[in-house]
Amino acid sequence: MDIVLFILFNSNVGRLMDSFPSSSECSIQSSVHRGPAARVASYGKNLDSQATPKQANPKQATPKQATPKQANPQQASPNEPSLNPSATPTSTADAMRRVYEPIAEWLLAVDARLHRELQSRYEAIVPVLRHGTQLGGKRLRPALLLLSGLATAADRAACGNKTGDCKGDAASKPITLSEDHIVMATVVEMVHTATLVHDDVLDKADTRRHVPTINARWNDDTSILLGDYLFAQSFYLAATLPSTLACRWVGQAAQRVCEGELRQILGRDWLDIDEETYLDIIRGKTAELTNVSCRLGAQLSGADDVVVNAMAVYGNDLGIAFQIADDFLDLWGDGDEVGKTLGTDLAQGKITLPLIRLLRHENTSIASEALDALRSAPDDRLARVMPLLRQSDAAEYTRGVANRYRKSAITAIELLAPSAAQESLIRIADFSVDRRF
Repeated sequence: MDIVLFILFNSNVGRLMDSFPSSSECSIQSSVHRGPAARVASYGKNLDSQATPKQANPKQATPKQATPKQANPQQASPNEPSLNPSATPTSTADAMRRVYEPIAEWLLAVDARLHRELQSRYEAIVPVLRHGTQLGGKRLRPALLLLSGLATAADRAACGNKTGDCKGDAASKPITLSEDHIVMATVVEMVHTATLVHDDVLDKADTRRHVPTINARWNDDTSILLGDYLFAQSFYLAATLPSTLACRWVGQAAQRVCEGELRQILGRDWLDIDEETYLDIIRGKTAELTNVSCRLGAQLSGADDVVVNAMAVYGNDLGIAFQIADDFLDLWGDGDEVGKTLGTDLAQGKITLPLIRLLRHENTSIASEALDALRSAPDDRLARVMPLLRQSDAAEYTRGVANRYRKSAITAIELLAPSAAQESLIRIADFSVDRRF
């Protein structure tokens, strides 16, 4: 009963993006060795392609047909700000394909394992499970686990037990990943997908990654139960490893994701929320899963505590940067590019970083108007808030904070020996804020 209740309460915005600290881990950020300036060595998976599901048996229950919401005229104007004005959908998608090249064969193995795990002897359930595998999108978290494992394995091959300025050449030595990496990469993707499915119910979202959500195609009940199924299967799979450490880490991460989401839900329309509290919430609901992905990859490759902690900092700060970028895109993004329903945060009373900045505008008249706008009917908020945002530095400020965490993430992994996997981790950090989707 306890695990059922735990699962039912879980949800997540899904992205990229992690945190950790338990009482025993709170010293991680201050204790991590900050290595010398970054040294980088210099198949991609098609991020835009989606599997085409087989048609459901006509004798089965017919799913609902989703009707995507029309783009809001207040959004996606060509003149709206961007996290990186020079980035384009094509350039970021192509960059991510190149980023995944070092782990291409292992990502294929993760996809194969994911599809193998999500099977059922009951024919009616199969289309729902198959549809759920399409919602994860970029496969970012399994990629982070695999790249972290590969980068830290390369570091050990080049440096042995010495972390930092070593003279070894990782490229000249055979580096591989274990079956445990594949298993845990599958696990983190299932956990992530479960949080997305639950989050779509909370957001009443119609589309994700250009695909109808489970609640749009079927219903809310199906979404909740699919999320529960994914959680149950992920914990079962994690428990197949010889050590219980990975299972404990994933369970703790899922708990912290739940805490972050519950804090956000219970804090809807909390108009006096401060930036520190906002960051702490997204550290749980988003950054926790990227954090544990990076830690798991390093730990499974036999990395020492210093390197595992460095990967934790990388995953944490990457996740925060990614979530801030998501919150930015929810206001200034393009639904066609992002691939999911936009504009839900304002309607649901989620006060994100751009709004926190707007509410503290030095012009008290603008701040007061913003307060009134956020207290108005949910459907009216976007039209009232967007003109005020344009009169503020909220977009520029949000870009600045996201970039600060991006740079911090990159700094955390400078202690690793240069390798293609380390370079990919750096590029993912750049992508976290340069993207438009």
